[in-house]
Amino acid sequence: MTARPAPAHLRIGRAAEDAACRHLERAGYRILARNFRHRLGELDVVALDEGVLALVEVRYRSGSRYGGAAASVTPAKQRRLVRAAQVLLSRHRELAGLPARFDFVEVTGRPDRLNCRLIRAAFSL
Repeated sequence: MTARPAPAHLRIGRAAEDAACRHLERAGYRILARNFRHRLGELDVVALDEGVLALVEVRYRSGSRYGGAAASVTPAKQRRLVRAAQVLLSRHRELAGLPARFDFVEVTGRPDRLNCRLIRAAFSL
């Protein structure tokens, strides 16, 4: 039996996250984890940036027609990110003492030609 290929939106999402991680690494981030999931929320990328814990949301949009990827992170999504971060820090005490921030990587373009833009400290609590 042959496995079905993943749906297009999942393949594009994975490609966007891969591109975002490469972009973060070029910017000096050290990736600690990807896709930290909990029923309260998900963190796409957990990384260190010069001693700061960066909790990174990756947002892909093929264009900026509806305000771009970063504009799609609503207050409700921000609350889910905060809850996921709280769970992460409760499970990994070694990270709890670090200063932390929420960053976004906005990924745009066609799947074969992705562009990334890092937005540090995208929102605050």
